[in-house]
Order: sequence, then structure tokens, then C-alpha cells
Amino acid sequence: MITVAGFNTAIDRFIQVDALTLGEVHRVREEKIYPGGKGVHVAQTIAELGERVRLIGLVDTTHRQLISRQMSARGVLFRGVQIDGELRQCLALQEAGGSITEILGQGPQLSQIEQDNLLRDFGRSAEESDLVILSGSLPRGFSETLYAGLVDFVHGLGKRCLVDASGGVLRDAVSAKPFLVKPNRDEISALVGHPVINLQAAEMAVMALRERGIAMPVVTMGELGAVAADDTGVWHAQLATTRARNAVGSGDCFLAGMAVAIQRRMPLEHALQLGVACGVANAESEETGFAKRSSVDALLPNVMVRRLQPA
Repeated sequence: MITVAGFNTAIDRFIQVDALTLGEVHRVREEKIYPGGKGVHVAQTIAELGERVRLIGLVDTTHRQLISRQMSARGVLFRGVQIDGELRQCLALQEAGGSITEILGQGPQLSQIEQDNLLRDFGRSAEESDLVILSGSLPRGFSETLYAGLVDFVHGLGKRCLVDASGGVLRDAVSAKPFLVKPNRDEISALVGHPVINLQAAEMAVMALRERGIAMPVVTMGELGAVAADDTGVWHAQLATTRARNAVGSGDCFLAGMAVAIQRRMPLEHALQLGVACGVANAESEETGFAKRSSVDALLPNVMVRRLQPA
């Protein structure tokens, strides 16, 4: 079992318009609504790849059925903690040319009881799991140090913890030394204090994270693929050509592939290969944050992996 802490559940609205012009009125060509948030994306892709997964997140009265129905259909065991407020709303506006503008809602302020309920359910699920993932932003009310504390808790259970976060939450989590962290290009740049814009810089960044006690640091670099390190060395994986339609959530699907590979004790080069295939499968699909297994299987042989340097 894999537990995914996707605490800040969202409702994703994916809207297509001809062109986005500030200050103008726009007519929607197509609109779709999905349960969202990074944890949802990670969990449903893990389930699609055939691993048992439980998602711990928030629900409100309005969207409980929508989220529960989709998670059940996708094979995710969902533990939704009821809140009095409303879930955050996230908007993705895609222009005819393919560019996407994201607007991420702030989300509810949790009461102390709601926070306690979320952490209680997380703790129970983590105890029953082999692998734990902390994914995405935190609902308002939680301290930036929460993930660091949860990493320590998971360590105490003798289990591996994977973290995908940003800003101060990521910085504090790194200090607790989770098994894996997965910053993207912007997040790693903020963490190390200088731009990480090419593979050489990404290679140096993962080596620096290894020195800080992260067993398997990974940096995703968009079209440049991903760079990761472990005891076997530093590796790079990339799929040279893609037909990207909607890249929102691709990093989450990448993490899902990595988590499945770790759960199955696959070597890092194969884990990276699966992760990249999952990320690209999402980017080539219209839906946000879901990689179909058939698409992943088709892409997998085309993902090129090379070792940048030995251990």
C-alpha cells in the first residue's frame, strides 16, 4: 500500500478559449471539471499503474460525491476529511495555440479540529503502508514545517517518504532528509539560490541534495527530461519528441511513476524511465493529472536513459 497525503484537494476547471487577452471578454470553447490537487493526480496515476493506494485529502459538501465517485472509478482508496468551508478552485486557461495560464485558488482556512482529523487519518494510513508521499501545498492553518514533522514521523515507522513541495515547505522538508524530493526547475532554483536552467546545473543540484542526506533527489526539467541520483550515480532520462497538449499535472504523474518503481524495487534508471513516460503520457492527454497505462506502456521504450556520472 502507498499512502498519498494530498491535503489541499482542489476542483480543477480546464477551460479552452481562442486567445487570452487581459481586460477583454472571452467566450469558452470547452470546459471540463475534474477533482484536482497534486495528491489526486499522484494517487490516481499510481492506481492506474496497478498499485494499491490510499489518498488522504479534504472534501466539502458540494464536491464530496464528485471526488469520491472519480477516485472509486480510478481505483483509489479515498479518505476524505470533511470541512465546513469550500475546497479551493484552480483554473487552467488554454489558448488555441496550446499555451496554458494557471490560476491557483488559495483554499480554506482549516480549524484545529479539521487539522487534527486530517493528521489522524494520515497517521493511521501511513502505519498501514509501505511507502508514503507528501504532495503539494498545505491548506491554510498548517505551519510550513508540517512536512518536515511528517517526514520524521514516517522515518519513525521505518518507511520511505517522498516529498513534492515548494518554497519554505520544501526547504524545511529537505532538512528532515526524506528518501526522495522532486523539485521542478523553478523549485530547485529557489532552493539552491541560483538558476537551474540546463542539465549540468541539474546534475550539480541533485549532487548537492545527496550531500544534504537525500537518498534519491530528482529534478524535473520540463522538455529536458529529469535528472536523479542515488548510490549508483547520476542519471538522466528524456523522451526526445512529444505531442504536448496539456502539461498541467505532468510532474505529479512523473512522481507517481517513480513511486511505483520504488515500491517495486526497480533500479533508478528504470524508475526514471517510468516516471518520464508517465509525465509525457499526461502531457499528451487532454485531461489534467492522469496518465493512462496504455499510453505509458507505448511511450516507455522510447524514453532514453543515460548515466551522467558513476557513484
